[in-house]
Amino acid sequence: MAWRAASPRLRAHLLLSRHRRRGIASCIDPSAGLTEEQKEFQKVALDFATKEMAPHMAEWDEKEIFPVETMRKAAQLGFGGIYVRPDVGGSGLSRLDTSVIFEALSTGCTSTTAYMSIHNMCAWMIDSFGNEEQRHKFCPSLCSMEKFASYCLTEPGSGSDAASLLTSAKRKGDTYILNGSKAFISGGGDTDVYVVMCRTGGPGPKGISCMVLEKGTPGLSFGKKEKKVGWNSQPTRAVIFEDCVVPVENRLGAEGQGFNIAMKGLNGGRINIASCSLGAAHASVLLAQEHLTVRKQFGEPLANNQYLQFRLAEMATRLVAARLMVRNAARALQEGREDAAVLCSMAKLFATDECFAICNQALQMHGGYGYLKDYAVQQFVRDIRVHQILEGTNEVMRMIVARNLLQV
Repeated sequence: MAWRAASPRLRAHLLLSRHRRRGIASCIDPSAGLTEEQKEFQKVALDFATKEMAPHMAEWDEKEIFPVETMRKAAQLGFGGIYVRPDVGGSGLSRLDTSVIFEALSTGCTSTTAYMSIHNMCAWMIDSFGNEEQRHKFCPSLCSMEKFASYCLTEPGSGSDAASLLTSAKRKGDTYILNGSKAFISGGGDTDVYVVMCRTGGPGPKGISCMVLEKGTPGLSFGKKEKKVGWNSQPTRAVIFEDCVVPVENRLGAEGQGFNIAMKGLNGGRINIASCSLGAAHASVLLAQEHLTVRKQFGEPLANNQYLQFRLAEMATRLVAARLMVRNAARALQEGREDAAVLCSMAKLFATDECFAICNQALQMHGGYGYLKDYAVQQFVRDIRVHQILEGTNEVMRMIVARNLLQV
C-alpha cells in the first residue's frame, strides 16, 4: 500500500513505526541518558506499542473495548507488575524504568497504558503494605494480569479533599461491614480486585484504613458505565458498598494507615500518569512534524512557514523539559528522598499541563483534519486531557508545592 493511499490512522501507525526503525531527531530522543538495560526495556515496550496497541487504538476508543487479552500479552513481557518484587511475580524494576516503559507504551494507546499504570500502582500497594499472605494471595495473579485491579479513593462528595471520605467500615468480629460508594473508578465493574480506602475511625486522615475487596463479594455492586470524552478503552463506573462483608484479613496495614498508604501509592501514580502524558506528546510531535512536511498551502509545504517551525521547536522543548522533570522525580522516589513527594507533584503538574499543550498544538497544526477522528492526534488530545485532573488535580499539585515552599 502506498503511503499516500493509506488512511490517516494507518499513516500515523506507519509513521511511528518508521521513526522507531530509523531513529528520531536526537534532540527529542526518549532514549537519551538511559542505560543500555533501560534502552532494552524501552525497545520492548515501543515494539509492543507499535504492533499490539497502535493498530487497535481507534477501535478500542470507538467501541469502548477494554483490551484484556492485549494487556495480558503485555503482562507476559513483565508489564503487569513492573515495580512489584519478583518473589510474587513482579519485574522488580525501578521507578525510572517504569516511567520509561509507560512513556513508550503510551505512544501506542494512552488510555490503555494509563489503566495499566493504575493496575500497577494497586499491585505495588499490596506488595508494599500487605503481609506475606496477602502478597502471595493477590500479587501473582495481578502481575500476570489474570486478574485486574482498581484503585478506590474518590467519592461523589470527596475528590480533592480525599481525607473527608465517608465510606465506612464498621468492625464486626473478624469482618468489616462496608457502606458507601466510590466515583470515577477506572476499570470499575470489569476488574477483579478493588483497593478501597474507607473510614474505620474518626474524622480526618487518621481515621482511614485500606481494604482489598474481590469482585463477587456480597454487597459489592457497580453503577452505570460512564460516557467519557476520552479514556474509552477503560470502563469507568461507581463502586457501591451495601453492607459489604470484608474479612479483617483483607485489611492492608493497621487501622488508620490507609490514608498514608493511599498517598504513597499516588506519589508513584503521579509519575506514572505523567509518563503516559509524555508518550502521547511524543507521538503528537512526530505526527505534527510529518504533517508539516507533507501538507502544502500557498504552493509550499507548511514546514517552510517560520511561525510553524517556531511552534514545533517550542513543542519539542516542552517535551524534553517535561521528560527531564518526570525522570528526576522518578529517581527521587526510587531513592526515598525527602523531597520525592513534592518533586512528584511538580513533575505531574508540569508534564500533564505541557504535554496537553503539545498535543493540542499538534491538533491545531493539522487544521481541520486534526478535528477528524480519522486522524490519531485528536485521540491523544482527548485521552490526555484527564491527566490534569486525576491522581490529584493540578490545582492540588500547586497547593502541595506551595506548602512545601512556604513550610505551612
